Amino acid sequence: MAEKLEDLTLDFEEDGKVVRKTHDKAILTKGAWSTVAFLFSEADKKTGELTEPKVSIRRYKKQNDQYREQSKFTISSANQARQIIEVLDRWFPAGK
Repeated sequence: MAEKLEDLTLDFEEDGKVVRKTHDKAILTKGAWSTVAFLFSEADKKTGELTEPKVSIRRYKKQNDQYREQSKFTISSANQARQIIEVLDRWFPAGK
């Protein structure tokens, strides 16, 4: 939990090892209900190496001056991200 959206991260360490690393984030909406997109990688359980980046879109509700995660969706691959972009471009064409 965090008091400011800017402080939210997906970084996580376990036993001194990086399990999840945030590379970037974009605050999509602000308010009592906020939406944040994170670009992150996770450590492979066998090798410990960070995986290819994924995207997690998370919704937060501000309650008692703290942002609490309410829901999340993870785009697990570049291919899946491109498919989502293609669909959104079809539904919301540029210039309309």
